This record gives sequence, structure tokens and C-alpha cells, in this order.
Amino acid sequence: MSIAVAAPPAATEVANDPIRVMVVDDAVVVRGTIMRWLEPEPDMEVVASLRSGREAIEQVERRAPDVVILDVTMPDMDGITALPLLLEKKRDLVVLMSSTLTRRNAEISLQALTLGAADYIPKPECNREFTGAASFRRELIDKVRALGSRRKRRLLAPRIAPVSAGAQVGEPSIYETPGIVPGASGSEKILLRPLPATTPRALLIGASTGGPQALSALLADMGEVIDQVPVLLTQHMPPTFTAILAEHLTRASERPACEAVDGEVIRSGRIYIARGDRHMRVVRHGGEPIIALDNGPLINFCKPAVDPLFSSAAKVWGAGALALVLTGMGSDGARGAAEIAAVGGGVIAQDEATSVVWGMPGQIAQAGLASAVLPLDQIAAKIARMISGGRS
Repeated sequence: MSIAVAAPPAATEVANDPIRVMVVDDAVVVRGTIMRWLEPEPDMEVVASLRSGREAIEQVERRAPDVVILDVTMPDMDGITALPLLLEKKRDLVVLMSSTLTRRNAEISLQALTLGAADYIPKPECNREFTGAASFRRELIDKVRALGSRRKRRLLAPRIAPVSAGAQVGEPSIYETPGIVPGASGSEKILLRPLPATTPRALLIGASTGGPQALSALLADMGEVIDQVPVLLTQHMPPTFTAILAEHLTRASERPACEAVDGEVIRSGRIYIARGDRHMRVVRHGGEPIIALDNGPLINFCKPAVDPLFSSAAKVWGAGALALVLTGMGSDGARGAAEIAAVGGGVIAQDEATSVVWGMPGQIAQAGLASAVLPLDQIAAKIARMISGGRS
């Protein structure tokens, strides 16, 4: 089976209409550094540099930014107070929360996602670290570009009704995922693999930008599925943030979710989350699958990365491994998903319309690794059918 997906916009489209960015931070060094980083980018334009949330609210309509980089902690009005007021004035605004790596700021940043922020970015603790932070600079520019470009594509897209994705797996037909424009210029067909015959014995999830929101919604719908198989997930996140994410997912799923511990035996009914500073792998010891944490180098510019989880799961569970790739930038997870597919396991990708960024799941779909490309609200039901032995 194949599905039609729309190609990304042409480069000239971005160059002719730069992403308008508003920087809001009470630290003048931070504002100045971010401006120096963004202004040389040909597809970006800094339209305002402000010191408080109140100033941002006053100027957001006049400056008309596509993306706001909003500090969590500021005098006069902080980021979490300003966020809903900014979105009230400009509903389609992309807000990127910025905070240092404290537990309080991690909690606020994840709370901001539930209030409408698109994503967050952890910034270095002090000004000296900030100005020389190459990884922070790369992540900031990448996120502004990905989120800002997505907003512009949505504004330019024709307003049409979504097309049903109801074709049955195995039918030699073409269907469009929700939100895709039929016959769009530059669209291409993507091949879907048949569903595996083996019933899944473990669910492996990879996510990045937009992942916390997607995970909360997905796991809230999973119900008894989590009781039948272990769930192991890698979300691109720094230390401290993953501990807070575990608490959020425990509440959402009503199942125990925790940062994985090196050497612990993997059991059904639990959700294991890769720590923010460790890769998570699976190994077999004494006949049982156990967690193996790895403090090695970055993989795909990330730690934790999705590929180590997927690749190791392919070795431990073989065709019983089911991989799910949710919203996120980049291509992390594609290599590991290919290994799961090669041993007969299943791979599902979130669709473009419901992804904050269709990078990671898009790579899976375009590589022909997926057995299904689905809207977020249809994924839990699909997994439940697969675990119960269904092939549709």
C-alpha cells in the first residue's frame, strides 16, 4: 500500500518570507547573543528584543512574530503568566519556552506545553556558558526554523476538508493521511509495509519536539494495553526534565512511569523512560530483558537517543518489537526502526497533520519502514488491535 504525502516548501519560499522572531528575556546578554545568532540566518529576522512578558504582550500584534522565544523567569511578568495572554492575542503564535535546568523551571516548562507552548529549550546556567554554548545555539536555530517554517506552511496551505485514511492494510490502493492536499505539487507516494504476523511483546517509543504533549495524550488512551506489554520510551530531554515527564505520564496513564534504572528487569504494566543524560538500551540477562544505561557520546546529536533503544530491542524481542515514532525534528530512530523492520517487527509513525514537526516520523514514512502512518488519536487503538492479535 502507498500513501500520498506533500513535499516540503521550496527553499525560495522561505528565503522570500523570513521567519519573524521575537526574543523575550530579562538578561541583556541572552537577548544580545540570541540576536547575533539568528540575524545572520537568511531565513530569519529578529523583529523585537524585549525584557519582560508584559512588553511582549504589548507589542506582539504590532511586531507580528511567527516565533517567540520566551524566558520562564522574568521580573514584572514571567513567561508562564505571559504565555496564555500572548496566545489570546495571536492564536497561531509559536512560543518556545526558555529556561535553566532547575526542577522548578522544568515543571514550569512542561506546564507551558499544556497551555499552548510549542516546545521548550533548556539554556545554560550562566552568561559565560551561554555565549559559548554551541549545542544550545544549534538547537535554538533548528527549533526556530522547524517550528517557524511549519507555521508558515500551515498559513499557506489551502483550507480543505481532511481526507479519510480508512483504507485497509494490505489493499493495493493509495490514500491520503488527514491534512494532506490531494494532488499537491511535488507530492510523492510512500510505501507501507505489511503488518507483522507476530504479536508485539514490547512497545518502544521515540519522540522529540512536541513529544511530551503527544505522549500524555497517547498514554492516556492506552489503558489496559500498558498492562499487557512493557512500554519503553526515549524523549529528547535534558536531565531533570525526564523526571518531571515521568510524573506527568504516571498521572496521564494511571500506570507507573519512571526514569529507567540500570540493571532493572523489564516488566509489563510499567513505562520506562530514558534518563536525560543516558542512552537507554535493552539487553537479555538470565533469560530476562533488562535495562542497560549508557553514558557514551551523543548519537544523532542527542543523549538520550532513540536509535540505541530501537536497535537493542530488535536484538532482544525480534519480531515481537513494535516501534512507534512520534513528532520530532531530525532523523533519530530511523536506523533503529530499520533494524526492527529487518527482523520482522512493526513500525508505526505519527502523521504529519498531528505532528508538531514531521521530521522523525517523516523519515520513517519516507524510508518505507512504517506499517501505518496515523493521526495521534488513532495510534492507541491501532496498537491495542495489534497486541490483541488483530491485523487491521
